[in-house]
Amino acid sequence: MHQPITRREFLAGTASVAAGAMLLGPSAVLSTAPVPEVSVIKGGDPAAAVRRALELLGGMSRYVRPGNVVVVKPNIGWDTRIGYGADTNPDIVGAVIKMCFEAGAKKVKIFDNPCNEARRCYVSSGIEEIAKSQGADVSFVNDNRFDLVDFLEGVRLKSWLVYRDALPANRDVLINVPVLKQHSLPKTQNGNPGLSIGFKNLMGVMGGNRGEIHTHFEDKIVDFCSVIRPDLTIVDATNVLLRNGPRGGRLADVAKLDTVIAGADPVAVDAWGVRTFGYPPEDLDYLVEAHRRGMGELDLSKVVTRQERLD
Repeated sequence: MHQPITRREFLAGTASVAAGAMLLGPSAVLSTAPVPEVSVIKGGDPAAAVRRALELLGGMSRYVRPGNVVVVKPNIGWDTRIGYGADTNPDIVGAVIKMCFEAGAKKVKIFDNPCNEARRCYVSSGIEEIAKSQGADVSFVNDNRFDLVDFLEGVRLKSWLVYRDALPANRDVLINVPVLKQHSLPKTQNGNPGLSIGFKNLMGVMGGNRGEIHTHFEDKIVDFCSVIRPDLTIVDATNVLLRNGPRGGRLADVAKLDTVIAGADPVAVDAWGVRTFGYPPEDLDYLVEAHRRGMGELDLSKVVTRQERLD
């Protein structure tokens, strides 16, 4: 059984903070918390936009070290064509892979557990082709590679099957590359249609009956992401599916927003995605819950945001 990484991180972090407090006094504990940073790039071609987004955060080398095994998790869930907003833009995926190798990654893995037939999804999304062209290890999910993981701090989700390659023991870095789109879930507080962004995209490393996650989604997805936490989230908001998500299928339902959002704080990045779609971030129940549990910052006035527009 794999030990949840957040527990290990929590214990290590608690020890270092406690030591600092003893040396510097009680006020030092509050000063150790890093200020969340998010970059928002509008315009330009998708590959250039994602590269600039990472430059504003200090470069990919801030997240990927030489020799690292990196999992890049795009949305490859649907057998739809490029530009229809259901899957992650392949040019963004290709640029992320390239930057990982430039930072010294030993291996970059790409996989997803799609809703439609996997081989068709990998091809029609354009992700398989561009990922292989950049040297990534592209694979289909194997049912024999799911491990039952305990969620020791879970509110509703106490254990679940997780794809082995996504577990902290089997990779160094997890980069979540979702597409921003309308979805029947997660719930909103003001009657708006739900949205799929970073948290929802990590359901692609789940096994089992994922439909069960949709009941009390806001609690269960936060339980899951408290253990399977990305080191970096990069949101594709280039072609945004406004209606009939998550699969779509009509260009009339897609808005060309040409936006890329990136950051290490998964709550802040998703919050920016919600704002980009046109809602207040507090409207999504799962983000309110994730913030309540200390997983990230929901108040974007407390986030250092670097915005640029490319020609």
